[in-house]
Amino acid sequence: MAKRSRTKARDSQPAQGEVGPRQPCPCGSGKRYKACHGAAGGAPAVFVNRPFEGMPSECDVVALRELVPAATAPLTLKEADAQGRSVQLCSLLPMAAPAMVRESGQVWLGLQVQHNFGDPARDLGAVLLKALATDEPGIVGLTDPPGEGPRLQDLVTGDALDITVHDGFEYWIADVEDQSGMAAALEQANAAALPTARLTSVEAAYWTNVGSKEHLRWVMPEPEDRLLDALARLHAAGKDDIAPGSRFVGMFRAHGLLAPVWDLPVGTGPEPLEEPAERFAADLAEALADESPLTAEQRSARSGLANRQVTIR
Repeated sequence: MAKRSRTKARDSQPAQGEVGPRQPCPCGSGKRYKACHGAAGGAPAVFVNRPFEGMPSECDVVALRELVPAATAPLTLKEADAQGRSVQLCSLLPMAAPAMVRESGQVWLGLQVQHNFGDPARDLGAVLLKALATDEPGIVGLTDPPGEGPRLQDLVTGDALDITVHDGFEYWIADVEDQSGMAAALEQANAAALPTARLTSVEAAYWTNVGSKEHLRWVMPEPEDRLLDALARLHAAGKDDIAPGSRFVGMFRAHGLLAPVWDLPVGTGPEPLEEPAERFAADLAEALADESPLTAEQRSARSGLANRQVTIR
């Protein structure tokens, strides 16, 4: 019997509707399928592309989970779930804890955690209910997949979150009377936090200083195809600069949303970005409303933008 060619087997095309092992995983992780959802036990069985859809301030929640070192926002729970407790959403908690019950009984919920069970909004809903079920102060963890149940957006109410960006992690100990033994850990955490500010003129746009340069990173809610079309129109028209000396460098994809990124000259700071960002938002809204076919120049710009995307999870 003739031997089967290994090369032919490796290069054979998957049937329609299937994903080949060397193709990008459809979950958007950026990995090859065989190293992600195609790996036995290697990836979560559950994957939700846009987990925070329907959450108040969805774009800001994505930014706090992926971009912002130190930020907090109070959550308003639905009456049936509140149990008279107050809840604070935090970008990061000590030791990347999923949740903490404070001495006061307040529940702190962490966005930047070490586990990944495929649907972070479901994970947050599970750990929140777990924290609300105990009065004992301490860390509340999530070590196993939570299974079915409400997601965070099913438990909260309101139209928008009141977000506070902090210079450091002093909020970790703001309600602690004896802070003497925490100075070293706090100093270490603060040293790793990049200066960050949230713009006030637009939603979910964050300035940060990484030392050698500054960035503006802006999480946007529009569907990817429409947003790429609109950004291509602005790029072709020379309207995608955000400030003097700035450069639109691309975008990343996180939790089903795109976030355009601009490099800024060192020393720009957040305040000078407010008016240009507001103007850019108006230009973007006009471009989003334009349903005419893209010109050749705009199609070229769109292709270039599509090649400057990075997926993070």
